[in-house]
Amino acid sequence: MRTSAYFGLLIVIAILALLPFVLPNSFYLDLAIRMAINAVIVLGLNLLIGFAGQISLGHAGFLGIGAYASAVLPTHFGLHPLLAMGAGAALAGLLAALVARPIFRLKGNYLAMATLGLGIILNIALRNEAAWTGGPDGMPVPAFGLAGFELSSDRQWYWVAAALLTVSVWASLNLIDSPFGRALRALHGSEVAARVVGVDVARYKLAIFVMSAVFASLMGSVTAHYVGFVTPGVADFFHSIELVTMVVIGGMASVYGSLVGAVLLTALPQALTAFEGWETVVFGAILMLCMIFLPRGLVPTLAARFGRAA
Repeated sequence: MRTSAYFGLLIVIAILALLPFVLPNSFYLDLAIRMAINAVIVLGLNLLIGFAGQISLGHAGFLGIGAYASAVLPTHFGLHPLLAMGAGAALAGLLAALVARPIFRLKGNYLAMATLGLGIILNIALRNEAAWTGGPDGMPVPAFGLAGFELSSDRQWYWVAAALLTVSVWASLNLIDSPFGRALRALHGSEVAARVVGVDVARYKLAIFVMSAVFASLMGSVTAHYVGFVTPGVADFFHSIELVTMVVIGGMASVYGSLVGAVLLTALPQALTAFEGWETVVFGAILMLCMIFLPRGLVPTLAARFGRAA
């Protein structure tokens, strides 16, 4: 791991350690938890989009698999929440592996449409299987407990989310500096050139898609247990677009850009409530300005301006 990346990780750890002691009330603690959860999801998605160059417009579908696995399996089959979370991640990874090869034969807009279709199919399935999922109204999720200890307070959930985020940042930084990460960057630059130097393009595409899907499924389960209720909205198209927007605004192919994008776009809707009905217009205007003046994303643009690598 590069020294600058190591220093950035230490800053992230310091911020996460101090944050719960300076936040004024439980509303801000809840917001911080949601930021951390979104940041982990966006880290996995950025590995797929930013580093490997493979677009996914249906990623919230994998989030929905994890969330509903943690709701359906304990409720209907009596499975322990930890086992249900693992089963959801395994199912998401298996589905990603099954669809990856045919989907990733496509390029550009065709690839985007294929992943969009996958997300829509998953969302429709969750809405229609009302006997198992509660349909459009959703269903409650059992509390998460382990060895007689049950996570209940926001502060407990904050430390869980902070630990998951820290591990995810550390793992992502090590991954992109590994031979696997260099292969991802090679196929992003040019698949033909990557093949010439011996990169198994199909295998690496499959691996990063499955990894990203598992990231999303696990955090879907965490979200479901934290909120205590899940609806099909967790897997809808607009949520997928929101996640992709976090990647783009923060900065593609930037680990810390993923964090910044997740934090900003999780907090921004709350900050715009003062505009009373014009939130969407202001939100769209902010995104447009970012794309015009910061086309590479916030972190890479600012890092380039100050002569640092993001």
